Amino acid sequence: MLETMLALKNNDMRKIPGYDPEPVEKLRKLQRTLVHNSGAGRETQLRVSLESLLNADQVGRWWIVGSSWSGAPMIDSTSSKTQQKLPVGKMSSKILELARKQRMNTDIRRNIFCVLMSSEDFLDAFEKLLKLGLKDQQEREIVHVLIDCCLQEKTYNPFYAYLANKFCEYDRRFQMTFQFSIWDKIRDLGNLSTITFSNLVSLLAHLLKTKSLSLSVFKVVEFSELDKPKVHFLRQVLYILLIKTDLEELTSIFGRLTDNPKLGMLREGLKLFLSHFFLKNVQAHKSAEEASLLKDRVELVNRTLQARESRLKL
Repeated sequence: MLETMLALKNNDMRKIPGYDPEPVEKLRKLQRTLVHNSGAGRETQLRVSLESLLNADQVGRWWIVGSSWSGAPMIDSTSSKTQQKLPVGKMSSKILELARKQRMNTDIRRNIFCVLMSSEDFLDAFEKLLKLGLKDQQEREIVHVLIDCCLQEKTYNPFYAYLANKFCEYDRRFQMTFQFSIWDKIRDLGNLSTITFSNLVSLLAHLLKTKSLSLSVFKVVEFSELDKPKVHFLRQVLYILLIKTDLEELTSIFGRLTDNPKLGMLREGLKLFLSHFFLKNVQAHKSAEEASLLKDRVELVNRTLQARESRLKL
């Protein structure tokens, strides 16, 4: 290395180990030939026959550096692939611009965002996200980006809820990350916009209905110190859950709370909320028929919670 550096410093190429001056001299001669326009020498002539030119599609353009045999069918395929990739490239630039606006400020978040935006459906998105091969903290970004995208939609898009459900079914670690993320959103309800608030209600109601998450997600709520955003949020989530879930599933969803003795305070808090905050509001703002239906559902929930509690005491 030292000899090479000294040779370069002194402009003495001959002292460089392994230096071969022949290629350089050959290029110099070729350059002089071209500059003086003395006609192309034999070294510049392409030894390509007319037959090779005429059959280039079959035998390939071997005289081009880096070229190989392609054949007509493959040439057509390559052409069609190029045409197919052009719209994708344009779309990708638009998605990347949208990612910038959505503050996807790392490569991982941008990759996840682009998969979400370009997938055909939630199953396609699920497979592509798994193929990213993310680990640990990187993997959690899937949940964070998914929730952010869902909440920022102008109108609620169930695509994100079905994808979230798929991840929760796939591995419990995703379920836990969703729960922690929802907890953060519940603590910050007062700062959410109307659209974000509404999308969060729909997302959580779906995850509860499909049992992707359990009602223990509400254990961060202090039922003795409820503010208006939390009351409004709980009313909407519980309304969707009670009105759109069949009786058997409803019993199962609320029954899961009694499987854990440590959730006694949450059970009491929910019963109190349903009786004093939920039903009174329903009777004041819903039709008599709907109010009666919801009253029956609340009574079923209370019986479920009470029956399970009695078993635990025994």
